[in-house]
Amino acid sequence: MRQIAEAKDYIITALILVLAAGIMINRHDGGLQNARKVSITILSYLEQPLSNIRIYRQALTTNSYLHRQNILLQDELSRLRSAEQQNRVLRDLLELREQSSTPLIPVNIVAKDLTGLNNSLSVSAGSARGVKNGMPVINSEGLIGQVIVVAENYAQVLPYSNSLFRVSAQVQESRAYGIVSWRGNKNRELVLEFIPETIDVEVGQLVETSGFGNQFPAGIPIGEITRVEPGQGVDSQTIYLDAYANLFTDGI
Repeated sequence: MRQIAEAKDYIITALILVLAAGIMINRHDGGLQNARKVSITILSYLEQPLSNIRIYRQALTTNSYLHRQNILLQDELSRLRSAEQQNRVLRDLLELREQSSTPLIPVNIVAKDLTGLNNSLSVSAGSARGVKNGMPVINSEGLIGQVIVVAENYAQVLPYSNSLFRVSAQVQESRAYGIVSWRGNKNRELVLEFIPETIDVEVGQLVETSGFGNQFPAGIPIGEITRVEPGQGVDSQTIYLDAYANLFTDGI
């Protein structure tokens, strides 16, 4: 009976508190409305900065994602360009092999030393595959150099950008004959000498091997004439060429 009485007291107390809270809410309803208006006004002022913060964070996330995608796309583009260049080189070499009347031995450049006047190259073929001293080395663009040392599986090449390199050449249009060499001023600039001033030579004409001396077959492209200067104290011209083959690329 005592427990029932105590529970009854708790219930009555709770009802009184609920009733009192209701009376207070009814009496202060206007104050609550004003509090609601103030809170809404404050939230309206805070909403724009908070919205800007959310937008800024979203922009950072988006920018980071786009940056990663850009790196991936650039890497993919680089690989595609490399594959395109390799395909172009292989197509040109295949076309060269089909058109050439002279048997060709395919090789790769395995080493380069192009840092001074005595430059050299090494190729991945030697006497075991029929490579001999004096053979010309070419690619699809033109003359690269001449074999000077032969081992069983490798050979050393004297490139055109060497102070000791010489090749008998002719201007394709005029059949004017001279000697091509490299003076070491520029990587791809060659000089054609011993052509008389009486022979008309023009910029843009092709210079190729002449076939004299039995070292190089005739008709291998060497370079294009870029300028012509009169010789100093002699009756010949100094003709400058831009070599077709670029020794500093990966395509040789």
